[in-house]
Formats: sequence, structure tokens, C-alpha cells
Amino acid sequence: MITTLNILLVGLISSKNLSGYKNMYEITVRKTFSAAHTLDIGGKREDLHGHNFRVEATVASEELDTDGLVMDFRVLKKWVNEILEDLDHTFLNNLPAFKNTSPTSENIARFIYNRLEENTSVMGLKISRIAVWESENSKAVYTKNHSGS
Repeated sequence: MITTLNILLVGLISSKNLSGYKNMYEITVRKTFSAAHTLDIGGKREDLHGHNFRVEATVASEELDTDGLVMDFRVLKKWVNEILEDLDHTFLNNLPAFKNTSPTSENIARFIYNRLEENTSVMGLKISRIAVWESENSKAVYTKNHSGS
């Protein structure tokens, strides 16, 4: 006999809710760093300028750990801080990561994503997105398509 309890248990076991969508938990940390860069846009080189960048790193999991967490916020903050220490108060164009690519907010977001993924993948976690704000009104987001994984 099928009961409401049986349906709920099947939904939990299959990690899908009753509407057929997978459950997904996300946590986000925000950090800042300051750096300068020059960009070539439309064939014209912009003057050297800097930003007080704001970074939002969002990590996702379908399941919570035994403590009821996606992961410890303190660990995620530590990982993001370690990455941003390499960018803070630098001329981004001189960094090895940007020797052959322009240090746009989009490319900075991809750089942070790839570095952070070195830590999260070991834990079986996915990065939902990295957002890099270069001003109050302008942000770039980098994500990877995780469909089928």
C-alpha cells in the first residue's frame, strides 16, 4: 500500500523532491580585494586603473554533511582568502595567470573558479558560480555547466 510517508521516503532517498527536481543547497561567501589593471577593449588600451573588487563564491551540494552543512563557512572563507591574497594589491596584468589573457572581471572570475575547484572537487562539492563585482553596478559571473554530472 502506497502512503504519503512512502512517497516522501522515496523522494528523500532518490534526492529528488516531489516535483521531480533535485534538491540543491548553496552557500555563498563574500570577500574583497583591491587591484589595478589595464584592458584592451575595441582595439583601444584603457588607462591604468584600479578597483575594489568584491567576490562572491557560491558552492553547492545535493546533500548535507553529517553536521547538516554544505561545508563549513570558515573553510570556504579560508580557501577564497588564499586565492585573493595572490591578487590583492597587485597589477593584475603582471600575474602569470593573466600573461596571455586580459584581466577582465570575467577572466578574474574564471581564475578564481578554477583555483577554488582544486579544493572543492576533492570534497565532492560543486561551485555554482563565482561573481566578481568591479563596481557597485557591474559584475561578471563565471560558472560551468554541471549537467549530467
